[in-house]
Amino acid sequence: MAEVVKMPKMSDTMTEGVIAKWHKKVGDKVNSGDLLAEVETDKATMDFESYQDGTLLYIGPKEGEAVPVDAVIAVLGEEGEDFQALLSGGDAAPAKEEEKTEAKAEEAAAPASSDSTVTAEDLGVTVITMPLLSDTMKEGVIAQWNFKVGDTIKSDDAIADVETDKATMEVTAYADGTLLYVGLEAGEAAKVNDIIAIVGPEGTDVTPLLNQPAAAPKAEAKSEEKAPEASTTSAPAVTTTTSSSDDSRVKASPLARKIAKEKGINLNDVKGSADGGRIVKKDVESFVPAAKTSAAPAQEAKAETKTISLPTFVGEEKYTESNVSQMRKTIARRLGESLFTAPHFYLTVSIDMDNAIAARTQINEVAPVKVSFNDMVIKAVAVALKQHPAVNSSWQGDKIRFNQHTNIGVAMAVEDGLLVPVVRFADGKTLSHISAEVKDFAGKAKSKKLTPADWEGSTFTVSNLGMFGIDEFTSIINSPDGAILSVGAIQQIPVVKNGAVVPGNVMKLTLGCDHRVVDGATGAQFLQTLKGLLEAPIRLLA
Repeated sequence: MAEVVKMPKMSDTMTEGVIAKWHKKVGDKVNSGDLLAEVETDKATMDFESYQDGTLLYIGPKEGEAVPVDAVIAVLGEEGEDFQALLSGGDAAPAKEEEKTEAKAEEAAAPASSDSTVTAEDLGVTVITMPLLSDTMKEGVIAQWNFKVGDTIKSDDAIADVETDKATMEVTAYADGTLLYVGLEAGEAAKVNDIIAIVGPEGTDVTPLLNQPAAAPKAEAKSEEKAPEASTTSAPAVTTTTSSSDDSRVKASPLARKIAKEKGINLNDVKGSADGGRIVKKDVESFVPAAKTSAAPAQEAKAETKTISLPTFVGEEKYTESNVSQMRKTIARRLGESLFTAPHFYLTVSIDMDNAIAARTQINEVAPVKVSFNDMVIKAVAVALKQHPAVNSSWQGDKIRFNQHTNIGVAMAVEDGLLVPVVRFADGKTLSHISAEVKDFAGKAKSKKLTPADWEGSTFTVSNLGMFGIDEFTSIINSPDGAILSVGAIQQIPVVKNGAVVPGNVMKLTLGCDHRVVDGATGAQFLQTLKGLLEAPIRLLA
């Protein structure tokens, strides 16, 4: 009996999947455990195996199409079996009509271009695209290739390291064969789902597969045929000016040539830094013609000395530029969305840290790891959130989610920007446990070893700049959290106690709130509870 195959839910946040590739076609025999398709989720591209035996009677979505979770994507059954009743809403009949019209269109287009119908399956190759390695990734940069064209690779080989907005991760080949094509060089970026490599039998010509999207109209071809006639009259004048500046034989990457052409730079004047003197992108971007800039300052200096009697100082304006990293792009996009989407307001409270300082000294005498003030803040925040669930919430559009668990994101500065690993269920962990976990995250963040599981799922975020001597500051909410706490430095200042002015240790905390879910009074009550916990830290150990 025929059975439907539905889009599976392959991650906890997945709402739809994209069919990256079908490994079977209608009419093929399928056994349980056979690889049916590759599905691109919100986290990565994953293999989808069949759980049934039978003949593939129907395929719904085409390669590259998105399908909601639990939607029908295929039907398996006995050869020739009627499966129409299994398709909801009578989709089968229209599908046949669409197939007929598509077949006619393909037949009409076939004489014009034979390459237009070439697929990876026709050539027996596997196309490797830039995978979606994190929920916020838009594009990836090839940090390095582990193989070169012509190398033999296995399906579980990591063919490249890709720099995402969060970390540097490996891309697996998912196919055995020879590396036939590499789409970009190390250091270059590709958008998610762009082709980055092709694997298949040695000697396979993949040119038709790469060229098929570009279908040149006949009108353009005719205009190109006429072009030589028009250009012959101006040929003598052109050759005299271009012969000395022809850089077509210079060894350079395609991207470097493109940038040089846009900037009007002759590649003969550029020195290459890659192997064999090959010119790459950075060589063109950093190239500055020296001859044109040397005489100008001297001439300007002479003109200024003639008109101004005061001594003049001639300086040189300099600057450097660097490409925006994937992490910085994501920080800019997400924080921009948060600031201009969530209506922020801020509340600040001063904490008497005398008791916390004394308690930390006693704790570190017996603790297996050194506990910091930030660890105490994380623990106190988690305990306070249990008493004020409205602050531990997030805006979901048509509803508000009140989280019953306390996953505290800890903002950490790294070389390229900011990462926020998550201490999960922090209210139930000891100060030593929290301290060890935060230290481990810090080491992973600096070496770019954090995984998606480390930075996803926060319900509240703590950002601490006290170690830099910052007294007080405000933070942008880490979406989708409903609030964020900014922690300043502990300052020694005069305070009034029992009617007398005495030395005191004060730390300022600023709570940034999303006014859609947290009201002023709610945020103030949370800060009062947090203040009480930090000023009497013995309550954190109870």
